Amino acid sequence: MFRCVLTAAALVFFAGSTFVHAQKQTIGAPPEASNMKLVGSNDLQGRSAYQPTIHHQGDRWIAYIGHHGGTDDVLAPVNPMTGKAEPNGTSIIDVTDPAHPKYLRHLPGQEGKYESGGAQMVRVCDGKTLPKGDPNAVYMLRTFGSQAHEIWNVADPANPALITRLGGLKDTHKSWWECDTGIAYLVSGAPDWRTRRMTQIYDLSDPAHPQKIRDFGLPGQEPGSTGAVPTELHGPISTGPNGNRVYFGYGTNKGGILQIVDREKLLTGPKEPTPDNLRFPEISRLPMSAFNGAHTTFPMLDMPVAEFAEDKDGKTRDIVMIVDEAILNECGEARQMVWFADVTTETRPMMISSYTVPEASGQFCQRGGRFGSHSSNESMAPVYYKKMAFIAFFNAGVRALDIRDPYHPKEVGYFIPAITQATDKRCIPVEGGERCKVAIQTNNVETDDRGYIYIVDRANTGLHILELAGAARAVAGLPKN
Repeated sequence: MFRCVLTAAALVFFAGSTFVHAQKQTIGAPPEASNMKLVGSNDLQGRSAYQPTIHHQGDRWIAYIGHHGGTDDVLAPVNPMTGKAEPNGTSIIDVTDPAHPKYLRHLPGQEGKYESGGAQMVRVCDGKTLPKGDPNAVYMLRTFGSQAHEIWNVADPANPALITRLGGLKDTHKSWWECDTGIAYLVSGAPDWRTRRMTQIYDLSDPAHPQKIRDFGLPGQEPGSTGAVPTELHGPISTGPNGNRVYFGYGTNKGGILQIVDREKLLTGPKEPTPDNLRFPEISRLPMSAFNGAHTTFPMLDMPVAEFAEDKDGKTRDIVMIVDEAILNECGEARQMVWFADVTTETRPMMISSYTVPEASGQFCQRGGRFGSHSSNESMAPVYYKKMAFIAFFNAGVRALDIRDPYHPKEVGYFIPAITQATDKRCIPVEGGERCKVAIQTNNVETDDRGYIYIVDRANTGLHILELAGAARAVAGLPKN
């Protein structure tokens, strides 16, 4: 059953005997929440935000937030710290005190609109952790629009210094970087490949001297191949040398594929991108339906399941949480959801459960903008790992899931921020023109080791820092507040 905090303001949303949220958000209304509460916020200079990464840096916590490019209406927002119009790039914010986040620096990205500009992706590694890094450095890996990957030294987060640029690309996106080894799986658009996005694997253990290992993708995407081109990559997540697996997600919102790859074979196997060499490290694939894709593939291996504790076999399971991405506004496509796959028998992965926000609980298809899943938190810190997951659900905000039994995931909280004057409209074509509405578009979510939850908005509403409240805290084993 959908749960909601009943406040005086919320009572106005009753309609007959059935409780629903307001179809249209209004400026000044309170956020909608259950078992989650707002700690602090920042407007991010009114820039459309994609990925937040939270890094414990000395005695500070720093949020690095990637941005989409500009919009048709505002190509380059004004940075109030410089007084200049700057293409969207990377926001750097001190969140040591989450109730009072301090904006430190905006680092401009590529000029351009939407996914053709900005600097959407960001990962951070300490130099003292990277095998060949400068121990006094902190390295930030980001995309530069669609053209390049960049590495900056952000030891002083207010004054970044460019270290390395890997350019000549056509569509970069959401990469993964192993801080303990330096291996990076860079989502790229290599000009000679037949797909918009594939993987370029680099050794970035010395960020000043990148060493390319290989190009990788699905057979049929490689240069010189013929026939149908398989669906493009969205992003990988690696378990590093100990887990020896890389989980690739393809397709985002249709015809998706979860691909399970042997990491060692991927890194040390034959490098020439022939069909046989591309197949060599693959363990298995889990094809999804034509309706659904694989935006985020989050591994949770050796996961104890209390329901199976007395069983002779299968007390623990290897699980991959797959999150699709909703693309079209106002439910103009099939519902994008969260899926749980049991990959304990790696050669025969199977879907075991799913989750979605009930549409009728907020009449979300009518609110405007996208409704459906987009991404999950990706931190593997013990505070939430294998216990709770947080899912960005666009106009349904962020949803907190109890995943301790992945066969039966349960929603235990949610938070939908209030819109502001900065929240951008979302439009759909209608006869004679277009229809536009304003609604929250919670885009991506991350957590830190302290247990704070960070959500960012695609429609320019900024960053919200949250914490669990009520019964949801017990799920994660957090003390009452």
